[in-house]
Amino acid sequence: MGAVGEVAPRSGKRKGKKRRKMARVGIRMDMTPMVDVAFLLLTFFMLTTVFSAPQTMEINLPPKDVKVEVAEKNLFTLRVTGDGSIFWNLGTEPPQKVEFKDLRNLLVERNAANPRLINLIKVDRKAKYHNMVDILDELQIANVGRFSLAPMLEADVKEVEKVL
Repeated sequence: MGAVGEVAPRSGKRKGKKRRKMARVGIRMDMTPMVDVAFLLLTFFMLTTVFSAPQTMEINLPPKDVKVEVAEKNLFTLRVTGDGSIFWNLGTEPPQKVEFKDLRNLLVERNAANPRLINLIKVDRKAKYHNMVDILDELQIANVGRFSLAPMLEADVKEVEKVL
């Protein structure tokens, strides 16, 4: 709260006209209420802010000792090379190169044609991490629920090199 108090009159000699002596009024402002309001506003905005929940993808891992047999006609393989190039093949067909911008349409088309299709993503160890994450994002956007991740083997590298 503000407080008003009187201060002693000015002293000093002036030549000439006599002036009426005025007292200087002292004002003292109590800043406590303003600080209280500032902290109340701060806590209000902190508590009412919507925090974004982390986005996660649920992945089910099979047991280590179980082998799963998949028919070749139901296996769609995506291979990502070290330079970020993407190759795909269905079953035993030779790999074909696909641009990242066309990948979503390819995934939607192939999975609509065969609902039992399993997508196998093989990423080279030299590839960037964001390449794999981008492909997983494309799988989720295309509503592909069945996919598997595997490392790219030497046989896969040789198969891709045949195309190049």
